[in-house]
Amino acid sequence: MPNEIRSFFLNGPAGRLEALLNVGERDARYCALVCHPHPLFGGTMHNKVVYHAMKALNGFGLPVLRFNFRGAGTSAGKHDEGRGETDDVRWALDWLHAEYKLPILFTGFSFGAATGMRASCPDPRVEGIISLGTPVSVQGRIYTYQFLQTCLKPKLFISGGNDEYGPTENLEQVVALAAPPKKLVIVEGADHFFLKQLGEMQSAIEEWVRERYVVTSAAG
Repeated sequence: MPNEIRSFFLNGPAGRLEALLNVGERDARYCALVCHPHPLFGGTMHNKVVYHAMKALNGFGLPVLRFNFRGAGTSAGKHDEGRGETDDVRWALDWLHAEYKLPILFTGFSFGAATGMRASCPDPRVEGIISLGTPVSVQGRIYTYQFLQTCLKPKLFISGGNDEYGPTENLEQVVALAAPPKKLVIVEGADHFFLKQLGEMQSAIEEWVRERYVVTSAAG
């Protein structure tokens, strides 16, 4: 049942990773992973953007896994500036594959997007990528995405028109360099966290998934 939630720990590369699984329908044709924003700035799998992304995907009957990166919540280990966190994503992808043997749709928000795309782009088990609030420059940290030039998977980028960490002009340059297929959605007036406009963000995810994927055996 899509409303069922399992709480458990993954065996991660730096120790156990706190996880939640929103169970999907038995006939789901995909499963999904959603990754949270920067843990040193309060990011966890309970973040509102992460939650709404999960709701969008689980609403199609997909099983959706969320987890806390190393050092966040009750996950073991300590923050590793994105290096170890990329391995955390790989282990989460391994768990989903072992559990479901289904193609995976990856979604990440902010740090979770920047980190998770590095793991998801080269992984043949991932069939689609959604990047929310793609960070470009955050408090002196510059994010580069050269690897997207060879990432041939369908990619959806959703950001706020007033995103302070990913100005539209800079994000457009990132998307322009990314290999097709790709789509950029700007939620006008929204900030990095889509404050008061989470519904628009969620709808953009739903529209893209509906257009691109047959998500259950009963889908038209």
